[in-house]
Amino acid sequence: MKNTKLSLLATVASLIFAAPAMAADNATNLIDAITNGQTHFDARLRYEFVSQDGIANDANATTLRSRLNYQTKRFNGFSGLVEFENVTHIFGNDFNNTINGKTTYATVADPDDTLVNRLYVDYVGLPKTAITLGRQSINLNNQRHVGAGAWRQNDQTFDALSVKNNSLPNTEIYYAYATQVNRVFGTKSPQGVWKDTAIHLLNLSYDAKTFGKISVYDYLLDLPNAAALSTQTFGARYEIVKAHPTFKLGFNAEFANQKDYANNTANVDLNYYSLEPSISFGNWQVKAQYEAKEGNGTRAFQFPLGTNHAFDGWVDKFLTTPANGLVDANIGVSYKAKSPNKLLDGTKFSIVFHDFEAQNGGLKYGTEWNATIEQNFGKNYSAGIKIGKYEADNLFTNTTKIMPYIGLKF
Repeated sequence: MKNTKLSLLATVASLIFAAPAMAADNATNLIDAITNGQTHFDARLRYEFVSQDGIANDANATTLRSRLNYQTKRFNGFSGLVEFENVTHIFGNDFNNTINGKTTYATVADPDDTLVNRLYVDYVGLPKTAITLGRQSINLNNQRHVGAGAWRQNDQTFDALSVKNNSLPNTEIYYAYATQVNRVFGTKSPQGVWKDTAIHLLNLSYDAKTFGKISVYDYLLDLPNAAALSTQTFGARYEIVKAHPTFKLGFNAEFANQKDYANNTANVDLNYYSLEPSISFGNWQVKAQYEAKEGNGTRAFQFPLGTNHAFDGWVDKFLTTPANGLVDANIGVSYKAKSPNKLLDGTKFSIVFHDFEAQNGGLKYGTEWNATIEQNFGKNYSAGIKIGKYEADNLFTNTTKIMPYIGLKF
């Protein structure tokens, strides 16, 4: 008994005397985590020319987006990130940036701004779980419903709590609750920040490997600053790629239903569906899509949180779905160059044709051609050009956009 007591006292004493050392070690580790993190910088310089029938002056916008962020090392499962962003115009100001009052010019929605783009703490101390609290990017599935909208110089972020769990085999469960949406129009625009939101984003996906990936989602948007867009969208998406000796076949399919929600006084009950087959052989790919968004003449299926520039043509005529809905039947061809010349190797070329009409009534809206060339130069540099030409039939006016850019990141 005496030996046991002595042993116990020795253990307690060792813990007491070790506590200051442990505290000092923890303090040292915390300081090390904060001071020895990683700094990243990226910038994108873009010229955007827009010529639009019915607008007196063409837009000539040269804008520079710069970002600087710092991410700490991980300490006891925690890590933090802060990212500052500046968007500024150079070489003149001959465009409507949505807040400068230059309504006689075509629109390029990249107003000058300086802001905190991201600011969050994340935690990975639980098994197969990541928790993020703060201002963050959220990209779900193909970003059709929820995404960062990264083509604009200021992207879209969310003030949110998000949780991602991969405990079940081949399964991911994602949930986020967002109280604010920081939109691409910037902090100076009346519609640049949606405050006091109550947004629930639930996305469950299961990758069955050879049988494809299935995602089921439910997005509930309570948007006090945009009541007409407060909706509940419930849907499912399926994706599969099958490889053969000389080619690959791909197929994506999606269906969703959208209803009015929260402070939306309208009666909304609209559907969305998309079918997207593709075939790849060598460095070539051919992809087609039939995408339909229902409209009833008063309301149409909308994507208020989506990366909308990536869909329905790069001229951005259909960022908001017309009241009679939209059918976009498109087909595109892309090629990735393979060359001994390092400047050419990996260069991506694509061309896409869109045919637009009303989902309700079948009115012909117009057609659009898109083309792009993109190349990365090592890990740090990139350059490209996007071209879009919309030819109107019964909606909007003829519009041409030419958008070359260069980027760097460190």
